Amino acid sequence: MTISLPKLKAIIKYLCHNTNPAFLGKTKLMKLFYFLDFTQIKRYGVSITGETYYHLEFGPIPTTIKNLVDSVSDDPETALLSDTIQVHCCGRHDIHKIVCLQSFTENDKEYFSQVELDTMEEVTKRFGGYSTKQIVDVSHKEAPWKLTKELEVIPYQLAAEDPDCIVDRDDIDLLSKI
Repeated sequence: MTISLPKLKAIIKYLCHNTNPAFLGKTKLMKLFYFLDFTQIKRYGVSITGETYYHLEFGPIPTTIKNLVDSVSDDPETALLSDTIQVHCCGRHDIHKIVCLQSFTENDKEYFSQVELDTMEEVTKRFGGYSTKQIVDVSHKEAPWKLTKELEVIPYQLAAEDPDCIVDRDDIDLLSKI
């Protein structure tokens, strides 16, 4: 992961405040990160977070980000994101609801290019009202998910296999090395 902690926190705040809080659990948050990075890849050949995604049962998961969010539940005293979110376990299905503790501010915008802000807005407008099941189902229709097997790394280059990608695979590969 190449993203700074302050920028990661700003993304989380943006996603939390532009998504229906009734549907925002850990799984949906991970899918929002997936769509954020892969939408950016499909348009510009580079991701926003630089995160490594793995093919897991409920779709692509950004590993380091997932571990940081999990640590808020596991060890809130030392978790790096404890000042930004809380994770509440609720219901009989072990739903882990995300509760944001801070607002996305004008100062947070300074971490992003206008293109990144536009991508965040597009992703939250598209998926903000989706349930976890709905966003998981959409992620399973994406080429990066379909072309990998469980527990495999999902290469960003596979985004080029989706019909909405305007950047070719070689350019994604080249830009990922810069």
